[in-house]
Amino acid sequence: MSEAKLEHLLDLERIEDGFYRGQSWDLGFRALYGGQVLGQSIAAAYQTVEPTHVIHSLHSYFLLPGDAKKPVVYDIENVRDGRSFSSRRVKAIQNGRIIFDMTASFQKPEDGLSHQFAKMPKVASPDKVQQDIRFYEDNYDKLSDHMKESLSYHRPVDIRTVDSANGYTAEKRDPKRCIWMKSRDSLDDSPLSMHQASLAYASDYHFLSTSLQPHGLAVHDKSLRLATIDHAMWFHKPFKFDDWLLYEMESPFSGTARGLVQGKVFDQSGSLVASTMQEGLMRQISTK
Repeated sequence: MSEAKLEHLLDLERIEDGFYRGQSWDLGFRALYGGQVLGQSIAAAYQTVEPTHVIHSLHSYFLLPGDAKKPVVYDIENVRDGRSFSSRRVKAIQNGRIIFDMTASFQKPEDGLSHQFAKMPKVASPDKVQQDIRFYEDNYDKLSDHMKESLSYHRPVDIRTVDSANGYTAEKRDPKRCIWMKSRDSLDDSPLSMHQASLAYASDYHFLSTSLQPHGLAVHDKSLRLATIDHAMWFHKPFKFDDWLLYEMESPFSGTARGLVQGKVFDQSGSLVASTMQEGLMRQISTK
């Protein structure tokens, strides 16, 4: 098997105008990893807008579980093209059914009033934080055959959880988490759209599980049913995903079998480059 690379995952096949096909990576989860559909939807929508326009926001819903063993078809609807903004609706389809729906807005960059009220947290530098994938590698013999086969698809994004609360520890703690992230491979020759789609792909890692921390539950708990319901994202400034970014996450609320999480993404200079919000199913069932 050839080495998995983000640029390959996000390089979609054009079927015809407005229709694109993306291949899938099986990360060993119960369903298709949601970040893949987010990233590929951005890559597909970019094919339909003027090259002068840049995505600044997206709002999406995960409607059905995706199948990681099958490709995904993306149907792009041109909602509106204006002088400054363009809107697109993206439908991700498998087996003739819509599994994901996204509305995205693109803007021709312009100057404007600017401020930042978010402060980057002080955390250990990425070179002093262990790679998350070491958890899988150190426990390789305990992994299922399916998960062992999926490890190669976790390596394209280097993710390092600052306090080791990567969703696999069951101790109770505040619903806050910081992770460093960047692509393993250089994206120097890639346009901003590739960096944005790559960040969207990675933004779903460890996100919803932040809501589990006050409850002393880990993602592998057999009594849990976790699934993303919706995901929103705002891109504030250009950035490079092959440089380290700090993803600060916290969950202000959980209840009624749902958890809410919000995230801020900073570059190493402390600039806020993106913001995220997600709500997901967090259901605990009896295993008896």
